[in-house]
Amino acid sequence: MRADYHLHCEFSDDSREPMENQIERAIALGLDEMCFTDHVDYGIKKDWSEGNILWRNMDGRCAADAPGAEPLANVDYPAYFAKLHKMQDLYKDRITVKQGLEFGIQSITVDRYKKLYDTYKDELDFVLFSMHQVDNMEFWTGDFQRGRTQQEYNEIYYKEILKTMQMYKDYSVLAHLDLIVRYDPAGVYPFEKVEDIVAEILKQAIRDDKGIEINTSSWHYKLTDTQPSRAILRLYKDLGGKILTTGSDGHNTEGLGAHFDDACAILRDDIGFTEFCTFDKMTPVFHKL
Repeated sequence: MRADYHLHCEFSDDSREPMENQIERAIALGLDEMCFTDHVDYGIKKDWSEGNILWRNMDGRCAADAPGAEPLANVDYPAYFAKLHKMQDLYKDRITVKQGLEFGIQSITVDRYKKLYDTYKDELDFVLFSMHQVDNMEFWTGDFQRGRTQQEYNEIYYKEILKTMQMYKDYSVLAHLDLIVRYDPAGVYPFEKVEDIVAEILKQAIRDDKGIEINTSSWHYKLTDTQPSRAILRLYKDLGGKILTTGSDGHNTEGLGAHFDDACAILRDDIGFTEFCTFDKMTPVFHKL
């Protein structure tokens, strides 16, 4: 079994790859299963139904027709699930396509995600718990880190994850748990300085029957370790964690399924995991790694 459980397509604001292109690429790579997990980032982005959508490129807010313009909008949910149903029927004899979302959640937006999940829970196989911003300050722009020491923004990041986990339970796995590493201008913060709070995060996930993913975009971003790091993966296993998914975080066909052999070898040979999971209607299904 080979499965990519972190994928984006044209319904994510930061991807223009048609869903069918991603599916065709997954089939060509020999994947058995894939799950689309397009972005929802309340606090930063609007739902399309709210209207007056803002657009942004690398220079900031811009007109919709500006070079590199992307909408500050979440998934168009009715259109997204309608296309997923169509793709599932069209490709049912060639690959299993599952329905997911990536929740870029914060403690201040929990109520909106509770409402969203209640609305679409019958459609969902899988939900990623991600944190892309704190107090509506994004990591990739540097807004969150600016004016703080490396210790401050790392500690705030992990404490916000734990706080939000304690408030919100309708998810499957924690995505790219140490995401802050990807956007840390000071380099990799020593793990031993955040190990205690990371351990509490992992214990909370295990108590709640939630998992973590290995996100293979670490190779794309040229990180010095896996994401999350080997230290976090090992700690999760040592604490008794068993629910684990593999995801490329692919926003185009080049990213889809990338470095899965490398990641699985690390999980199996370096860390000692023997199984990974796919999901069906928010329930983990275990497979030999």
